Amino acid sequence: MPDAALTATTPVASDTISTVTSGAVAAPMHDLSVLGLFMNADMIVKSVMILLIFMSIWCWTIIISKRIALKKLNRRADRFEDAFWSGEALDKLFQRVKKSPADPLLATFTAGMEEWQAGVAAGIPKSELLQASLKQRVERSMSLAIGREMLLLERGMTFLATTGSTATFIGLFGTVWGIMNSFTAIAAMNNTSLAVVAPGIAEALFATAMGLVAAIPAMVSYNVFSTSLARYGDRLQAFSAEFFAIMVRHLDAVDSGEVAKADKRVA
Repeated sequence: MPDAALTATTPVASDTISTVTSGAVAAPMHDLSVLGLFMNADMIVKSVMILLIFMSIWCWTIIISKRIALKKLNRRADRFEDAFWSGEALDKLFQRVKKSPADPLLATFTAGMEEWQAGVAAGIPKSELLQASLKQRVERSMSLAIGREMLLLERGMTFLATTGSTATFIGLFGTVWGIMNSFTAIAAMNNTSLAVVAPGIAEALFATAMGLVAAIPAMVSYNVFSTSLARYGDRLQAFSAEFFAIMVRHLDAVDSGEVAKADKRVA
């Protein structure tokens, strides 16, 4: 009898073991590729990822366009400064470059020349008061031109700075939300195995990685372009000071009667 009872219960135990084994093998498989992590993510985490992708694409658009623009501006500035110091009469140079495409250095030169020509249209003023007024107007017009041009060149820098300082935290928000969902799944399924926890954590960490991918190039580029723009702004200020010095020397020479010693290039 005992042998018969043992024999009768053996199939049941085998079935139980088989069922448990089958259940372990049949654990759901998750796609842990980049696309799979995005598609399987929670709606909030997915929204965070889409926002970070947009921020990254826009940052790279600004980076590429600004790099090309700064290279082009520096090349044109080199050519213009060569022409400026070549000894050509400034009024002829002004007429020649006035029809050229817009350029910060040309805009600065044009603003100064236009104000100068307007001030000496009826002849160079002899009174010290009028000369001081002319000097002030030329200097102010060039300073205003530099300010306008630098504002245009600095477009997009705010977005780079914002992305560099916030993208990491936006990604971290997606990570916190994803991990919270993972713990919720653990509580709901009453199962702490990696098969249950790993996909949610992977999706959460992927959001942080995307935040870093957006933030690092934005911050590095912001620092690089800030330095480049500051140097270009100094170049405009230096040119403005040199041009203003030529005007002042000419006025001083005329005022003292030493016209022959004045800069011959000034009309």
